[in-house]
Amino acid sequence: MSNHPATITKTSILRELWSDTVRTSKELFKITIPAVIVTKLLEEMGLIGYLSQLLEPVMALMGLPGSLGIVWATALITTPYSAIAVFASLAPTMALSSGQVTVLCSAMLIAHSLPVELSITKKAGAGVLPIATLRLLSALAYGMLLNLMCRYFGIWQEPVQLFFSGNPDGGSLIQWAISQIFNLGLIFSVIFCILTAMHLLRIIGFVRLLEVLLRPVLPLFGMTERAAPVTVVGMILGLGFGGALIIRETTTSAMNRREIFNSLALMSLSHGLIEDTLVMMAIGGKLWGVLFGRVLFSLVVIFLVDRLLHYLSGTGKTTVNAAGKTR
Repeated sequence: MSNHPATITKTSILRELWSDTVRTSKELFKITIPAVIVTKLLEEMGLIGYLSQLLEPVMALMGLPGSLGIVWATALITTPYSAIAVFASLAPTMALSSGQVTVLCSAMLIAHSLPVELSITKKAGAGVLPIATLRLLSALAYGMLLNLMCRYFGIWQEPVQLFFSGNPDGGSLIQWAISQIFNLGLIFSVIFCILTAMHLLRIIGFVRLLEVLLRPVLPLFGMTERAAPVTVVGMILGLGFGGALIIRETTTSAMNRREIFNSLALMSLSHGLIEDTLVMMAIGGKLWGVLFGRVLFSLVVIFLVDRLLHYLSGTGKTTVNAAGKTR
């Protein structure tokens, strides 16, 4: 057995990746498995149809069947990974296009994990209500816009290719359980591949390249150079990273309240640009929709929000500021 330093390094990296995958999957499955079981119970009790009817008007605005509403609802409350597990149990019995899956993925990427992520943005200095409203309305607006573009230009209309197994009509609970175990195993594999890809992208400097490309653009959206670095980190690596950095920055008073709000708002609409994008592409989302279009849309929204805040701050009227407080 070779003890060459390169071999030892590769082995340690693989061991670390495997350990991270197991740890991440363990925490994820604590949420995912109950969500899948509840979905199955709702299906067996015939309640999926009722939920679909309730959610159908909202989902129809984005060109999606009402039954996918439970997928987005799962993402809103828990995580996109849990929503993927629910999606895996429903999608094989549905005739979905690549465009529809891209719309669903985009909505989930803009608005997900609200209980956790809203607590982060609140602690970092932005009000819960403004950020929650912004995320939900932006997810719906982008979903509608993307659906209209897909239909108008006739793009991504081909049936989506699914890697998940479904429960055949009339299948037994054992067959259903086997298919779900397969799906969970597939999710585990996806997590390992994504963590590996993230590691490689950092090694080759791709993450750093994104930072360099985004940094000079952010001042156009109501943020100075003080806010640019933490915003870029949050957009690329996740809201938790960005929020933690902003919390640290606010203690030094380096950023004003409007910068803080704009930074957190942009991070809320577009974060985890590498990891989350890879996750959604793994279930059929198209890169141009879940990444490039989402980032462009987010920048436009924040530009408009900043102009609105600037206008309101100059009217001298009583308004609600970025922290959600009346002034």
